[in-house]
Amino acid sequence: MPLTYHSAVDLLGDLRCGKLTAVELMQATLDRVAVVNPRVNALVSLRDCDALMAEAKAADQASERGALHGLPMAVKDLANVAGIRSTQGSPLMADFVAQTDDLMVARLRRAGAIFIGKTNTPEFGLGSHTFNPVHGATRNPYDLTRSCGGSSGGAAVALATGMLALADGSDMMGSLRNPAGWNNVYGFRPSWGWVPSEPQGDLYLHQLSTSGPMARCPTDIALLLDMMAGPDRRAPLARGADLVSPLPEVTRKRIGWLGDWGGALPMEPGVLAQCESALKVFEDLGHVVEPVAPPFSADRIWESWITLRSFAVAAGLQALAGQKEHLKDTAIWELERGLALTGAQIQAASETRSDWHRTAVRLFETYDALVLRTAQCWPFDVEIDYPRQIAGVAMDSYHRWMQVVVPVSLLGLPSLAAPAGFGAEGLPMGIQIFGALGQDQQILALGNAYHRATRWPENDPPS
Repeated sequence: MPLTYHSAVDLLGDLRCGKLTAVELMQATLDRVAVVNPRVNALVSLRDCDALMAEAKAADQASERGALHGLPMAVKDLANVAGIRSTQGSPLMADFVAQTDDLMVARLRRAGAIFIGKTNTPEFGLGSHTFNPVHGATRNPYDLTRSCGGSSGGAAVALATGMLALADGSDMMGSLRNPAGWNNVYGFRPSWGWVPSEPQGDLYLHQLSTSGPMARCPTDIALLLDMMAGPDRRAPLARGADLVSPLPEVTRKRIGWLGDWGGALPMEPGVLAQCESALKVFEDLGHVVEPVAPPFSADRIWESWITLRSFAVAAGLQALAGQKEHLKDTAIWELERGLALTGAQIQAASETRSDWHRTAVRLFETYDALVLRTAQCWPFDVEIDYPRQIAGVAMDSYHRWMQVVVPVSLLGLPSLAAPAGFGAEGLPMGIQIFGALGQDQQILALGNAYHRATRWPENDPPS
């Protein structure tokens, strides 16, 4: 196995004991990037190779070493990294070079990570398809004519192709779960508040999005989550996050399968069957898997979600309202919709969200974990912006095809996107394994048992 496909835990162990140097790892990383990245376009704003090699040499000579010391990483292009171009995929920010690190980035830097560049994302992170007018589209490594998902698409592809061992993602509406599923890797959306948001602007109202770790195995996910998580006095709603690594062994669990939510979620042929085959792995491991009837109205969840999402997105884009000619149609749609909302509409959406939370609390008194798919369709043509229909059902918005991730997002539940194998055309699909708030370690431990039984990323990397 090539060096850059080794797990982060193994690489960091070799770096600590002197079996591997940061210079050797950086050279192997840059060599891999040079071969692979021109075909998939996952990494953008790459730093100068000589500067990176000098930084790796300095890491080898350093006396103080953090948990990620000497490990090459690239940060999703929605977060600021000091000295690196941070575009958010928008022409309005095409030449912006950050002067300071965002909170999460600063934590990774203190842990010793060496930043080689950024991972590609859709414009302002909107949409589960990674393309933008600044850097172009990122392609699925299992079929270069297909989408890699998004908005953490660059991160997922960099992991799948062995350019990175660890990557950060962010997730409002499946933004790290969908690309993990479509690229045969893992992505974890932690309990909301475990990884605090950037302490800027409003600190209270918009509790939908979170950063989270991505990797090729759950043990690496746990390692990175411990580096990213933890309260910050500037973030009043941040939770105290317990360390999750090392992951414990799991006992027999009761797992609920939500399928297509009683027919409410249309899906392409083969998606449901592929995910059901993954559920058999849990049964083989001794867990109980049961079908679960729809616990709550899918339409009510959706209406609550699109109201609160537009409310949040519009708040972030409001400063650009006078420059709509530079925004893509979906951003304009969210902006105008969000600014037109009334207080009563937002309150009603929040009450629905609260009702769904109360229902979910009761559901998790019966089940240790629930499972859904990571997407309702297979990776689509990279040249289109989003699918207009699924199984003959018209999609009434640019994100309706990702409705399957919304029950988790609306409540900020911990959710692990895990590979579920490949369909008839050789394209990957994934499942979401999610649990009650605060059950992050338990969900990761369950996912780790699944990983040891399947090992999809290492057994089936893209050719």
